Amino acid sequence: MKENDSFSMCHPLLNFFYFAVALLFTMFNQHPVFLGISYAGAFVYGGLLNGWRKTLKQGLLLTLPGLLIIALLNPMFNHYGVTMLYYIESSGNWITLEAIVYGIVLGAVMFIVIQWFSCYNTVMTSDKFIYLFGRIIPALSLVLSMALRFVPRFLRQLKVIRNGQKAMGRDVSEGTVLNRIKYGLQMVSILVTWALENAIETSDSMRSRGYGLHGRTAFSIYRLTRRDCFLGAVMGGLFAVFTVGCAGGAAYAVYDSRIVMAGFSIQGYTAPVKVSPQLAIITYICFGIFCFIPVFLELYENWKFSQSRKQIGTEIGMTYRQIYEELDGVDFVYNNQEYKELVQEGKML
Repeated sequence: MKENDSFSMCHPLLNFFYFAVALLFTMFNQHPVFLGISYAGAFVYGGLLNGWRKTLKQGLLLTLPGLLIIALLNPMFNHYGVTMLYYIESSGNWITLEAIVYGIVLGAVMFIVIQWFSCYNTVMTSDKFIYLFGRIIPALSLVLSMALRFVPRFLRQLKVIRNGQKAMGRDVSEGTVLNRIKYGLQMVSILVTWALENAIETSDSMRSRGYGLHGRTAFSIYRLTRRDCFLGAVMGGLFAVFTVGCAGGAAYAVYDSRIVMAGFSIQGYTAPVKVSPQLAIITYICFGIFCFIPVFLELYENWKFSQSRKQIGTEIGMTYRQIYEELDGVDFVYNNQEYKELVQEGKML
């Protein structure tokens, strides 16, 4: 797990803006090209932050089954669409291609949003969130910061509680079914009690420090540097470009009653919104660059670090060479026969 990547060390305002844009354009955009770009950016950045093994495990074992469940359940309850695939005699309804595709899209949106939130929880720590919104909405920012770290802290504490219960022979994997249920409920009760006590202690601690009072100052280690300003300008420019492209119809996608997408002709139907290929390509490229900004920044910093190491190694090598040349010169002088004779005569030291 990489806690201090290059993008995490930028100003919290840039971190929050990046994740807010990525999440909003993922949740409210159903075009497959945008979803594919968003997923690629979230997956690669999640691999850099949390490790590739953990990212693959989270995707294959947790979120991918949820995607499949939503993709299968949607055509069971929604029967819009004109492309009939299968008739269910018991309910008298048709399963349509449009309902299946829309279910896959909804599951993909959920899958990608979870992937982005895993990156968000690593980068946007509670101190960054309180730094941004502590003065504007102090009470709400405290509640949100506690809620956003709710799941990771619960999982860690649940592991501690389970280890303690296992040491006493009360784990959910031991005993009869009734005993397992009993032990599981006990663990949940302990976990909920701990969460309530922790919330009360946090609230009392912040109140004793004067959190939220008018005129209260707070120490902050975050400073807006020149690099942050440049990166913010790049992100703002990219955001403006693909926002204009989306407003122009590059992200148009409809699945009811026919599948119609901007830039594609499906079953002979094209989108009612006329979008030039150049605008669509520029929109997709700008959105892709925006999603991969943390990855590009990390690669750039690694390249700079490797160049610095090479330069330092070269300078050290040149320094040692000069030292060896000087030592060789001194050895030559002291080994010279003429120099020894002059020293014996007292003319040289």
